[in-house]
Amino acid sequence: MAATPNSRDEDLLLRSLLDGTASETGARFFRALVKNLSRALGTHGAWVTEHLPDSGRLRALAFWLGDEFIEHYEYAIKGTPCEKALEEKSYLHIPENVVDLFPGDPDLPKIGAVSYIGFPLLDPANNILGNIAVVDTRPMPDSFRNLALFRIFAARATAELLRLRAEAELRGREEKLRGVFNGAMDAIVELYREFRITMLNPSAQRLFGTRVDKVLSTAFKPFLLREDYDRLAGIIRKLETQPKTRRNIWIPEGLTTITAHGEKVRAEATLSHYDMNGALFYALILRDVNKRYEAEKLIDSLRDETYYLRDEIRTLYNHGDIIGRSKVFRRTLQLVAEVAPTDSTVLIYGETGTGKELIARAIHAAGPRKDRPMVTVNCAAIPETLMESEFFGHEKGAFTGATQRREGRFSLADNGTIFLDEVGELNLEMQAKLLRVLQEGEFAPVGSSRTRRIDVRVIAATNRDLSLAVQEGKFRPDLYYRLNVFPITVPPLRERGDDIGLLAAYFIEKNATRMGRQITPLAPDLIDRLKSYDWPGNVRELQNVIERGVITARHGRISLDTALPYAARLEDAAGSPPETIFSGNILTVDQFQQLERDNLIRALQKSQWRVAGKNGAAQILGMPPSTLQSRMKALGIKKPV
Repeated sequence: MAATPNSRDEDLLLRSLLDGTASETGARFFRALVKNLSRALGTHGAWVTEHLPDSGRLRALAFWLGDEFIEHYEYAIKGTPCEKALEEKSYLHIPENVVDLFPGDPDLPKIGAVSYIGFPLLDPANNILGNIAVVDTRPMPDSFRNLALFRIFAARATAELLRLRAEAELRGREEKLRGVFNGAMDAIVELYREFRITMLNPSAQRLFGTRVDKVLSTAFKPFLLREDYDRLAGIIRKLETQPKTRRNIWIPEGLTTITAHGEKVRAEATLSHYDMNGALFYALILRDVNKRYEAEKLIDSLRDETYYLRDEIRTLYNHGDIIGRSKVFRRTLQLVAEVAPTDSTVLIYGETGTGKELIARAIHAAGPRKDRPMVTVNCAAIPETLMESEFFGHEKGAFTGATQRREGRFSLADNGTIFLDEVGELNLEMQAKLLRVLQEGEFAPVGSSRTRRIDVRVIAATNRDLSLAVQEGKFRPDLYYRLNVFPITVPPLRERGDDIGLLAAYFIEKNATRMGRQITPLAPDLIDRLKSYDWPGNVRELQNVIERGVITARHGRISLDTALPYAARLEDAAGSPPETIFSGNILTVDQFQQLERDNLIRALQKSQWRVAGKNGAAQILGMPPSTLQSRMKALGIKKPV
């Protein structure tokens, strides 16, 4: 080290050092500090660091070594002289042999260090902020002067670190407050002397239809009704007389604001009064209640619909177009609900027309692949010569007519669902190829040597007894067991007596809407006639019968005389006649309408004229509330005043 200067030289040196750092802050302050400290002590290097307690490291705020600054220097505390200084929270002086004393410090040998002085930086609560240190390539004897200099520079470094942390904390709080201010749903207006606008948050700008830069420092008066502005001014005068702890108030009846476009908006309001450096400010918080009133009206208008939907949920199990409440059908829907969230293969059994594809779509729509397509393949409708190409695709020129490359159904269903309808119609050769896809998850397009991997969920359906087909050698047993993971049987319509009336009503409404007709609900005797029929074509046949009935309806009434198949009409002829008898005569239209009108009025009187909801007239009559309202209008039925 350099020779010790006399007291006059020390005074000049200290004054020079202090002058060199007095005008600097932040990073420039720390750079000036370590450079001057190293020169004052005549050392090879000096640094000041901040403590990173979570990682057990020190990060240099400035590091002077030789004749230059070392950038981005950070090191682990463990095994270094700094560790000892920080642990003891005291001045540490190693006059020589520092490398031998701290062999775990990898940087000391690189520097050629011989001696070290370190001093911890502590906050008022004695917590470690960092440290300040010097290192030299020569021995450094103990010196009161060195200790005094370290104390001076450590105090200055500590003060600047505390200032920077306080500044960062203040910025953080300001950012949070700004986030609250800008993100508030309520409009916030800050007013200064003479009620001039100093701030508007984004919600206030939307409420008043203006930008803050257009109204800054302008009077707030134009944005309120005159009488409300006068009332606000009186409230502010009263508020100014209150103690500081009570300088906020709820404004009774709110305020009517006026937007930049002249629109009046009623708002709930609160007012706060505060001073900042002797200046008085007012914070006005406004909440648009017009939207709340609109929401309340919407809630009122939806209340009856909510009651209706609750009743429908209790009585209908509806998966898209799937309608039914019979016990046997509820069991089917329960199985659908259980298997849908999984990725398991499903085999759906059922006669023609029972709605197997609808069940498949319900499983897909409630499953994990609902955002991907469900690709349908009707195995009975594809010629055998084209079946492999339809399933797996083909390359250009793979066969006569293959003029371009084409993706197969399995490729299109990748990451989705493939529905193999009438899978029992596949020939044995195609069954073997399908089995490989299900087992390996891969296939090769026709005419291609490349193998493609896919990930699909398989849902199959059949109207055949596949177990019998296996016994007869017409269906591969290994494919059967691969498909029959989770079997679901869709019951025929003849076993769903309770559903026939629901389905008929649904098809009537659907067809009547499409044809633009008004059709009255089926009378109980007509529903009984539908129930007595065997329905070999199941739901599809019922749909056709109802469509025929809507087409041939007279005066809004469906007649089943021509709509039902001939065999069913013969059965009716053998029993009681289909017409309804009234006093020995066939009902006229007027008599029927009067009978219907009386029946509706009795139900409305029993429900105290409540149409929808629990114990409403619609529930009593067993019809949708919308249908009841339509019939009331058609028959001129009004609630008594």
